[in-house]
Amino acid sequence: MASINDYRDIIGERNIKQIELLARMSRNKRIVMVSSTREGGGVAEILNRLVPLLNELGVDCRWEIITGDNGFFNITKNIHNALQGEKIKFSGEELEQYRKVNEENAKSLNLDADIVIIHDPQPLPLIDFYRRKKTKWVWRCHIDMARPDLYLWRSLKKYIVKYDSSIFSIAKFSKSLPHPQYLIAPSIDPLSDKNRELDNKEIDNVVKKYKIIRDKPIILQVSRFDRFKDPIGVINAFRLVRNELNCQLILAGGTSCDDPQGEEVLRQVKREVKGDSDIHILCLEPKKDIVINALQRIADVIIQKSLKEGFGLTVTEAMWKGKPVIGGEVGGITIQLHNHITGFLVNSVEGAAYRIRYLLNRPLISHKIGEQAKEFVLNNFLITRHLKDYLALFNILDNPGKNIIYADRS
Repeated sequence: MASINDYRDIIGERNIKQIELLARMSRNKRIVMVSSTREGGGVAEILNRLVPLLNELGVDCRWEIITGDNGFFNITKNIHNALQGEKIKFSGEELEQYRKVNEENAKSLNLDADIVIIHDPQPLPLIDFYRRKKTKWVWRCHIDMARPDLYLWRSLKKYIVKYDSSIFSIAKFSKSLPHPQYLIAPSIDPLSDKNRELDNKEIDNVVKKYKIIRDKPIILQVSRFDRFKDPIGVINAFRLVRNELNCQLILAGGTSCDDPQGEEVLRQVKREVKGDSDIHILCLEPKKDIVINALQRIADVIIQKSLKEGFGLTVTEAMWKGKPVIGGEVGGITIQLHNHITGFLVNSVEGAAYRIRYLLNRPLISHKIGEQAKEFVLNNFLITRHLKDYLALFNILDNPGKNIIYADRS
């Protein structure tokens, strides 16, 4: 696990000192993060790096996980989808089970802290089962909340209004709430196995293991198998491109233990590509970060054709490798990709196919966009910036009304 000093050559001495100064202001605080899984998905990836760094800096930070059966996680997956705008009806029994599982978790979780940060909707009702005392409760929403289903939103808002503050990834996800709201974008760790530099041998080992033949351009999407990641739309876009250019598509991803619906999406994708030798489906187990890293480094164009997206860390990862990226014009992807500068935003299968062809036919432009994309990530979306944002937030919560000036992002 990387130490804070290992980032010095990446972000510079000034930013390291700012982080250390903010950490000294938070060393008397106890922080608890609560989420639904330790592996699979962006939240787990971030907390796996963020929590150890906070502790190294002298901030007492623990990470608690709520548990539940498949029935509970099916309900919370539907809640996730409804908050992203899908029309789903919930019975009173389902919402009561959602609340009941949180009540059971409350009996075993240790949330004795100065600040409790609840990640996403799965553990949202926990606040009802703890006496508040002086603890500050923060709801950290990672999903696309631009147009939630209003019935479900009203059902969940009764919990959210009890929190002291909320955090959203981008401004258009914020809602009318009676407490302060903060914007903190997610991040990647440039020193993790998923993002660090790889030598040729590491890349060749992945190519050999997964029998990838690099005889024609590679288009890649790395994502959980989820309808909102639109893998079928990616396949259709690829087939339009292949009508004109000889190329191949890799769909790489897996499922998460808090997303039991992923297996059905994977089965649908396999049915769609059956017999197509130019489309490769890689079902990756957890902790295959070096595999993902290598795939992103050998790809010619990387796509993330999401229909809804809280942020899109796979976009950030690809940009960090200096790759041209095409993303759906949704959620947090829109603050990462800027047309002709750091990538391209698209709204249709045809638009995705057009931009793939554009980039494959213009290697010099692709290279320039990739370079600009990496620089943009360096200045905005690394774990060290995320760390500063959280440290600043801890001090703001402890000193409401006090200005905390900690950094510019140059």
